[in-house]
Amino acid sequence: MSLSCEDLADLIDGRLPWPQVRSIISAPKDDDRFQRLLELLQARVAWPERILLPLSDHLCVVEKGRERIVKCRCGQEFGDWRCNWKLLALMLVRDDETSLQEIYPGRSAPDPEHCEVREYICSGCATLLKVEAVPFGYPIIFDALPDLDTFYREWLGAPLSDKIPCEDRSAAVIEQWSR
Repeated sequence: MSLSCEDLADLIDGRLPWPQVRSIISAPKDDDRFQRLLELLQARVAWPERILLPLSDHLCVVEKGRERIVKCRCGQEFGDWRCNWKLLALMLVRDDETSLQEIYPGRSAPDPEHCEVREYICSGCATLLKVEAVPFGYPIIFDALPDLDTFYREWLGAPLSDKIPCEDRSAAVIEQWSR
């Protein structure tokens, strides 16, 4: 199903009615949709780095010189895409009844004896980027480590100029903290 640029923008922004969204989801995709998505997202940011892959509504993996980094729409950088960006975000931990009641009023709040709610916030624009509800002591979840080289080479048929190994580098960030 070929989408117009306007429909693609409305789909991303959540402005299409559900029946139309369902039709788009279930129909075969046009071959250039990912490229048109990147062009649309690129036009919405003020910075020049090339967007390689959207990670969420506000975060993208971008090409910055010879590096690939995670960047917020506001321009805030979260470092190497192979490191969990959450390690460089502001984190608000809700682990007591008072703080949990702020977002879960009444009896809908989780039991602070059993879990905590972590809110990851961009230090550049204060946008809430992600929320996790996890047991105490649970490690920060690394949502996705995309193999960009394989994706571009094998799925898009457009290899990236520099091949960079896809390996979790989050431990390096944590190691720097101990110095």
